[in-house]
Amino acid sequence: MAPLTYIDAVSEALERLRGVGFEHGPRFVNHAPMAAEALAHMGHTDDVARWVDHNLRTHTYHDVPEARWTIDAADPDDWRSALGEFGRVADWTALFERELGLAPWPRVLARWWPRLLPGMSGVLTHGVIRTAHAVRALSRAVPGEEDRLLRAELAQGLGYWAARYAVHAPGVRPGDADPRTGDGEGAAAALDALVAEYCGVYAAVPQRHPVPLIHSITGPAAVRLVVEHLPADQRHVSHLVARDVSATMLGWFSVPAPTARTSAPFEEVPDLTEVFATAADLGDEHAIKLAEVAVRHQALAPDPRHAAAAHAANRGLARFRG
Repeated sequence: MAPLTYIDAVSEALERLRGVGFEHGPRFVNHAPMAAEALAHMGHTDDVARWVDHNLRTHTYHDVPEARWTIDAADPDDWRSALGEFGRVADWTALFERELGLAPWPRVLARWWPRLLPGMSGVLTHGVIRTAHAVRALSRAVPGEEDRLLRAELAQGLGYWAARYAVHAPGVRPGDADPRTGDGEGAAAALDALVAEYCGVYAAVPQRHPVPLIHSITGPAAVRLVVEHLPADQRHVSHLVARDVSATMLGWFSVPAPTARTSAPFEEVPDLTEVFATAADLGDEHAIKLAEVAVRHQALAPDPRHAAAAHAANRGLARFRG
């Protein structure tokens, strides 16, 4: 039997995950759509269904809050007042489903990205990460191919981002676009460097728990996935916000700022193919997503810190889970 295609594997996972809550436990995030997409992207299409099975067996997701009332996308006062209100996540998702039914997804993304970007830090950047995985899936769909589930997942990502919107810097009014505009030249390369920098931090600095600081890498890596689909005038500020959020995380988790030590070469790190295979075998969603980032960024801008971070996460998560 031929292996599933990427789109088939992602679509089947999203079909099974429809209606599954956004969170579980004490505000832990539902990573299933993101990790399933990452596995499929890495060619593990036949493993996706089994991984989703395990995830649904081992997680008890909270019900999605009931829809309350319609958010008016044309009224800034109305939608701005709903930012950061998780109780209105169904209202937000419905808004983006309507938007994506009326316009192509790149146009919807370009309209809402600068409005949501100042709230990137909410729930450790998981809103932007989920959005980015959905964007990659949509960008890989063949024109004319059924993309209903992919558009629905983008609505879920954007809706969750809006509902968990949280400004990490003072003085930014919710929903306002950041005034630090630029021409976008070099933003992708700057994000590549940012991801490598925080991979170095993660690999070099001992941590109490292996998960939280992973998001200082996967957050900017998510922005990197999306940035080339954005208008040029949104790219520079996207890098700046991602940089600010990752730096803020260092303070949240009492981690020292990057130094020469975190930029030094790392020795005795397995090949990235082995690192990703280990993450897939481990089955942890954070390990899978970080290893996929490491493989992707190694292809974009080779740096030993990518593999070092993913390898460190695999070891830390194996110990934590064991």
